Amino acid sequence: MAILNSLIKKEAYHILRDKRTMIITLMMPLVLLLLFGFAISTEVNDVRVVAIVDRHTDETRDIVERLSVNPYISFKGLASSSEVDKILGTGYADAAVFIKNNDGNPVSQIIVDASNTVVAQASTGYIRSIISGSSSVAPTLTQTLYNPQLKSAYNFVPGIMGMIFILICAIMTSVSLVREKENGTMDLLLVSPVKPATIITGKLIPYFILSCVILFVMLTIAYTVLGLPVSSRIIDVVVISLIYILLSLSIGLLVSAIVNTQLTALIVSAVAFMLPVIMLSGMIFPIDNMPTVLQWLSGIIPARWYTQAMRKLMVQQLDLGYVLQEVVILLSMTVLILAIALKKFNTK
Repeated sequence: MAILNSLIKKEAYHILRDKRTMIITLMMPLVLLLLFGFAISTEVNDVRVVAIVDRHTDETRDIVERLSVNPYISFKGLASSSEVDKILGTGYADAAVFIKNNDGNPVSQIIVDASNTVVAQASTGYIRSIISGSSSVAPTLTQTLYNPQLKSAYNFVPGIMGMIFILICAIMTSVSLVREKENGTMDLLLVSPVKPATIITGKLIPYFILSCVILFVMLTIAYTVLGLPVSSRIIDVVVISLIYILLSLSIGLLVSAIVNTQLTALIVSAVAFMLPVIMLSGMIFPIDNMPTVLQWLSGIIPARWYTQAMRKLMVQQLDLGYVLQEVVILLSMTVLILAIALKKFNTK
């Protein structure tokens, strides 16, 4: 126990002494969460729309009035049908609505600039909602669950948390252990009477504690600044996050057992993990929309299961029983990767 405490203190002193790394490590979660929570958003709040009306009636005026007062639409006024191509082509408007009279009932046609598919889909949805809510059309009732305000932060926060832990934990752990190998310190430790498991534990505990601090910072920002709903599920969020942190540290340990230089460890940890996490974890792109092969491949990405579990717990406010599959997969990955990494160190 005395040897383990000494190793923990040594690694903790080394972490605290490197102030630049500490600042980057603690600032990265803050910057990414605020960036994706506010600056980078999938919400479309200023759709530019023009209307073309063949004959004004009370019904068409009602629709035009709804377009002009909707907070998500910037109504650019009325136009003629001959001007539509020019209006959409020059970027003056994102969509045009044709409102025609059919025996006293308004019939609408929507023409959208689809060069930006996100804006096009949002424009179509907003306009259809306005038209269906007109007094001359039977109302369509829509109920939005879990995220009624359609905030992008609700979608991004779980994915950002999954990406940050993989990157920070894997990079810090792998680079730290490989540095010991380059300096020759690891060889001295491995030929000493100290067991490899004790050495690894002493190296990982300080990074585990630092990761817990990062978790606290991210949850604080998510529940206060970004406005995610707080409930009793926060205990489940913390427990599963701790499992994921252990998994991320195990990945860094495995990388350090395979590579021999800090540069290689940095490249493997940053490049080999960052792109799969962003592309295949469901953080940005829905997994169900991917080709079957990529859906299978995403199954080996730990961030996919963590992000999936966090969305159910943090956004949908579901019980732990609904994420048992994700928990079992994360635990299995942790045990498997940690066993392989320790075996490689024992072999050396």
